[in-house]
Amino acid sequence: MIFLLGSIVLSSYLTLAFKFCERYHIDIFQAIVFNYIFCVITGSIVNGSFPVTMQSFSDTWVQWGCAMGVLFIGLFNLIGITTQKSGVAVATVANKLSLAIPVLLAVYLYGEVLVGLKLLGIGVALLAVALTCYQPAKNKEVNGLKSGGLQYLLPVVLFIGSGLLDSVINHVQKNYITDENSNAFLITGFFSAACIGSLILLIQLFSGKKKFSFSNLLAGVLIGIPNYFSIWFLMKFLKISPLQSSAKIPVNNMGIVLFSSVVAWLLFREKLSMINWAGILLSIAAIALIAFG
Repeated sequence: MIFLLGSIVLSSYLTLAFKFCERYHIDIFQAIVFNYIFCVITGSIVNGSFPVTMQSFSDTWVQWGCAMGVLFIGLFNLIGITTQKSGVAVATVANKLSLAIPVLLAVYLYGEVLVGLKLLGIGVALLAVALTCYQPAKNKEVNGLKSGGLQYLLPVVLFIGSGLLDSVINHVQKNYITDENSNAFLITGFFSAACIGSLILLIQLFSGKKKFSFSNLLAGVLIGIPNYFSIWFLMKFLKISPLQSSAKIPVNNMGIVLFSSVVAWLLFREKLSMINWAGILLSIAAIALIAFG
């Protein structure tokens, strides 16, 4: 239970941290790149050394770690673009609804069966996420962008990408990860994301498109350390939880929706409608159905 709670609290913290970045005009991309650099540093300290060597690349889990790093850096930025083009509600729903993908893949890959209360819980979970994130549209245009192909394509890509990331973590954890290489796998993913992001950032800095700011570096530190441990807790939960693979990711995502919504309401005084509160209550019901069904 402590690993699940750790993943929920730290993942929710990351969402709140990005709200602070927006408030204090932090360059999100720079913060994301520095975040992954400090994820690698934190993981290496926890591990006792930097675990990735040339010999490591012959191991299957290293290749999966590199793929996870590509998804890391791509999805973080895709969430930001989708938010700008389609709105916060659309981006959040697309991200959280992705829990359906690892659930369905678990059924297909591992032969798990969704019946009874567990199947009902998945349906309630999807409805709960949609209701919790729901915001009434005030305009037919969002940030000057009329409803069109791009506005619908971005959430779809985010939905698929987030689902694939959760599926990769779940699949690798189930088939390739041991207590000995668990931390090394995490660091590999973060290192891959840090390398890709650093290369892009250096090009932007040298071309004059961006300017370095110490506040962006500080934001990267404050995001990176919790980010590392949010994934560390998630992998520990996936490893030791007695729940089926099809239930683990939904329970984690529902907890994040519930906790982050309540904290945002308390901390930022965000207004929640009756529909939002209904979604939060359904989240609690969904967790119970999936976990104990």
